[in-house]
Amino acid sequence: MLDKNKPHLVVLSGAGISAESGLQTFRDSGGLWEGHSIEEVATPEAFVKNPKMVLDFYNERRKVALGARPNEAHLILAQLEENYQVSIITQNVDDLHERAGSTQILHLHGMLNKSQSTANPNLIYPIAGSDLNIGDTCELGSQLRPFIVWFGEDVPLITEAAKWVGMADIFLVIGTSLQVYPAAGLLRYHSSWKPLYVIDPKPIIVYDKPNCIQINEKASQGMKILMKDYFFLPIK
Repeated sequence: MLDKNKPHLVVLSGAGISAESGLQTFRDSGGLWEGHSIEEVATPEAFVKNPKMVLDFYNERRKVALGARPNEAHLILAQLEENYQVSIITQNVDDLHERAGSTQILHLHGMLNKSQSTANPNLIYPIAGSDLNIGDTCELGSQLRPFIVWFGEDVPLITEAAKWVGMADIFLVIGTSLQVYPAAGLLRYHSSWKPLYVIDPKPIIVYDKPNCIQINEKASQGMKILMKDYFFLPIK
């Protein structure tokens, strides 16, 4: 339910915001996927071929995520709920936005701390601790898998995300290169005459968005600049 007394700020966040909390990114040099091809750990076929290796891979990712802490960028986004109706669409599978205090988050690619039935994808369960193992089953008796949208799978929440972007008064893109689809395609649902802010260390080509302001900094520093120079708000 939108608060009509506040401007609606929709945020699309990517791996760059979590990188500052120590979670290595997928595409950058030194990323956590080095040593593992996509085909080995991030496709439905990989899970069928070698479920233990896939489960072990995500168990390690989960352990790292559990030990991570929200950084300043996460915390500032949570603070913005005092002045804006903030809706966060994230490509990240960690829960750092939640732990920072943000209250409306849509996880496009799933969540590390949940599992999913292989028999019925609508059966989703929290994972207690860090490990999901062979033999962990759903109520139907089927093996559980990570609640992650793998390569080659549909992104069920992309339609809902597009609706959010279409309702935005302000759209903020942070920590993503806008190269991964379908998430990158969300940009076209934002009205070109409404403000768009892009925070990323590298300049990003954005077509047909005359009101786009780019802040070429890492996530935390970029959020500080956004607050001071564009939103004119103090950081608490």
